[in-house]
Amino acid sequence: MELYIGYIGFIISAYSVIANDVIQTLGTFISSNFKVKWWWLWLFAISILSLVLCYGWYINGGDVSYGRLNNIPYPENLQWWYLLAPIGLLTITRYGIPVSTTFMILSIFSSSMIIEKMILKSVYGYAISFVFALVIYVVISRQFESNFSLDKLDKQKNKHYWLVAQWFSTGFLWSQWLIQDFANIFVFLPRKLSIEQLIISLTSILLIMAYIFRKRGGKIQEIVNQKSNTKNIRSATIIDLIYGIFLFVFGNLNSIPMSTTWVFIGILAGRELAITYLLNKKKMKYTYIIIAKDFGKVNIGLAVSLVIAFLIQYLK
Repeated sequence: MELYIGYIGFIISAYSVIANDVIQTLGTFISSNFKVKWWWLWLFAISILSLVLCYGWYINGGDVSYGRLNNIPYPENLQWWYLLAPIGLLTITRYGIPVSTTFMILSIFSSSMIIEKMILKSVYGYAISFVFALVIYVVISRQFESNFSLDKLDKQKNKHYWLVAQWFSTGFLWSQWLIQDFANIFVFLPRKLSIEQLIISLTSILLIMAYIFRKRGGKIQEIVNQKSNTKNIRSATIIDLIYGIFLFVFGNLNSIPMSTTWVFIGILAGRELAITYLLNKKKMKYTYIIIAKDFGKVNIGLAVSLVIAFLIQYLK
């Protein structure tokens, strides 16, 4: 029974985590490549995922989480109530609410000390990424985000170079996100996977991603679509590159899991505020509302995850 609960939890977590977090890594990629066949985008994404997963499994002796689960041991007795977290995340995802999958999934397996460290790292991640993006876009917005520049780009031959740059930046970001969030997906499985478990789990994830790409990201993709210029290839490239660099530097400072959702929302907030201030000050009030709503949505995930974690501890 414990084995079945583990695999059921893995399937639900894999779909919920990827579907909810797709806006972070592939949202701008999907948005700016809306004319490209979905299966081309899917093949690109799964090739990188397969490489990162298999490489991590090989160099870490079966551990695909890249050490993120070292401080979160596998439960000795996996019971049905552990499924409450991925089911809750699945429900929230269906309503298009971007929440922290790290808090939602890992908090039910973690001690209070680990939860505290995850929250602290995520809060720092949001604040630093917000300032990081704000400073960068104050410098580059007039050059790269003005309507004139974007219209001009569509008529230039160098648009093809930006297209190549975007696919490379997306690939880099996608690999860094996977290293951070494989822990959320594989927490229901043993910390060391056999070759059979690796193949089964990889196949399941590839099928789940095919469904998500077929739906073009689903309802949660609207979070990206409503931001300024995200359908433009150059804008999408810059967002992905900034996010990827931040995850590479800040996310790898230690092996404590963090909420990549908080980091992504922080980057979008800093970007949106800088662009609006420099290019369209009349919409500042509207921008504040969007930032507040997005921040409120990610806090919903934190609150729900802590409630679920407390409930599971009570059931134990």
